[in-house]
Amino acid sequence: MKKTIYTSLCSILMIVGLTAQEKKTKKASKEFENFAYANAIDSYKDLVNKGYSEEDIYKNLGNANYLNANYEAAAQWFSKLFDLENTEIEADYYYRYAQTLKSLQDYKRSDAWMEKFVLNSDSDARAKTFTNNRNYIEEIEKNSGRYKVKLASFNSENSDFAPSFYKDGLIFSSSRGKSFNKNGIHKWNNQPFLNLYTATKGSGDSFTVNKIKKKINSKAHESSTAITNNGKTIYFTRNNFNNGFGRDSEGVSRLKLFRATIDGEQWKNVEEMTFNSKEYSVAHPTLNKDNTKLYFASDMPGTFGSSDIFYVDLGENGSYGDPINLGADINTEGRETFPFIGADDILYFSSDGRPGLGGLDIFAANLIEETNSIIEIINLGKPINTDEDDFSFIVNKTGKSGYFASNRSNGVGDDDIYSFTIENPLTFGCNRMINGIVKDKETGEILANADVQILSNSGEVVVKTISDANGKFKEVVDCNSQKLTAIGVKADYREDKLSFVADDSEKVVELFLAPNAAKTDVGNDLANYLDIPLIYFDFNQSNIRSDAALELQKVISYMEQYPNVEIAIGSHTDSRGSDDYNLSLSDRRAKATRNYIISKGINSSRLTAKGYGETVHVNRCANGVKCLESEHDLNRRSEFIITKR
Repeated sequence: MKKTIYTSLCSILMIVGLTAQEKKTKKASKEFENFAYANAIDSYKDLVNKGYSEEDIYKNLGNANYLNANYEAAAQWFSKLFDLENTEIEADYYYRYAQTLKSLQDYKRSDAWMEKFVLNSDSDARAKTFTNNRNYIEEIEKNSGRYKVKLASFNSENSDFAPSFYKDGLIFSSSRGKSFNKNGIHKWNNQPFLNLYTATKGSGDSFTVNKIKKKINSKAHESSTAITNNGKTIYFTRNNFNNGFGRDSEGVSRLKLFRATIDGEQWKNVEEMTFNSKEYSVAHPTLNKDNTKLYFASDMPGTFGSSDIFYVDLGENGSYGDPINLGADINTEGRETFPFIGADDILYFSSDGRPGLGGLDIFAANLIEETNSIIEIINLGKPINTDEDDFSFIVNKTGKSGYFASNRSNGVGDDDIYSFTIENPLTFGCNRMINGIVKDKETGEILANADVQILSNSGEVVVKTISDANGKFKEVVDCNSQKLTAIGVKADYREDKLSFVADDSEKVVELFLAPNAAKTDVGNDLANYLDIPLIYFDFNQSNIRSDAALELQKVISYMEQYPNVEIAIGSHTDSRGSDDYNLSLSDRRAKATRNYIISKGINSSRLTAKGYGETVHVNRCANGVKCLESEHDLNRRSEFIITKR
């Protein structure tokens, strides 16, 4: 009887306990989902202190601390998560755990967990980047020491970040002072709401700080600004507020972009950008040097990771286009945020999706705006980057000094603004934009949809493109190349090629394709159609020479353009030398030609190869017949006979 009562009582207590746990867990989960991370951390820790150890608790505690840049605490909770038995953990937690270990400067263990991340998510861009940059610490060290960093004098004990240049000083975001919000506290990090301030430079390192008056500063957060060259328009970030207004279906307040215009000394005419949404965030604007593009960070649909960098084209009348993702060259499955475009077209941004020192690192990318392509990405190294979050980097028009923010330990607040001077500028690879056009040689009319390839001096393809509706093409090439060759190919035209050196950014490559009357029916020789001369080989050799590679590229381009075409490669010699030797040599050369074309991506089933030696002559120069060198040359030929269309 006593045993039964005791068992029943335990069952009741267990049910009551589970009910209390469920309520606490639900409360903590709601706080986490609503981005009230500071409250969520306290609620989850209370559950852990009472002996609960569920997978979701450890995940959310790790994530809440990770997203609040409490990396040491995040490492602790992720470690507990991986200590759980019989639990399958999503690959992204391997990555976040590896990132938090960097904040402890435990790079060896971090790399070990990155290896596990690679095994669990080998298609992830972050995994591929890590695999291709296993010596990233050494590379970061090479770029370190370029900057001299100093803590700015106007920081507060709260959060100060997101500087942008304005008149003789800065506009920046800060949680100093009181907020218009009646509670005055943001649940994400238990700090007052953010507002915008100006910092006007005085003598030496002194600044006069003033809060910007109403219209821009509101009851919500305001942060990260961008100001047009004429100083008349400001773009800024604000979050939604007021009784659920602008919140998503879960009650979460997102970030949005706004703009305002100057009226005397006041910012007025505040308007919201139309591509905002209550279902995703849009934040951290920056303008390119001629104010024709507005860049920003967002997690809108089409985002690769937690946040990506996007841009919109700006019109002179204040209009703007639809957001365009900057692409996989820059964005990863992690966080890419706080973009800034320097006067030299260098894109600076923060990311935790690329190999770095921990938290958010600042990177520089050689951006080619004409094609939205990223040529090279460099980690800025120490002392700009640390094992904590480093972000909102800006550099002045001279390219010699600037500011950024960091939550590193030697500051006075949670986030602090630092100034820097550049002592040793970054160097990128030498690149040039090449403009080209393809025309009809006889009429001068433009030719659209022509295949254009640019080859290096060794015959390797460095660019593959297609002429647009205006016959034009525009591509970036390495200006260190000694000589490049552009080849244009289009159906029913004879190809044209032009050799040039990429030493002039204004260079225009013109290709003139002549109409081709030759037939490309089955049984005809493609060498005649594509104007391919003799494929030369070195004496007694069957290796493909660089000049031969240029000619073979015509065949490759043709077969790419017509994927059903099959070709029989034939190699012929003149009559000099023994019959058996010539037969063997020509066969090796034919097969070497086939193998080369296959190595460039053409399916092997579309190609056959055979050497004929001196068995098939096109003139009288058989064994024992005395002929001119030019007559022998006619027999030393390569054929590309079309066997199927």
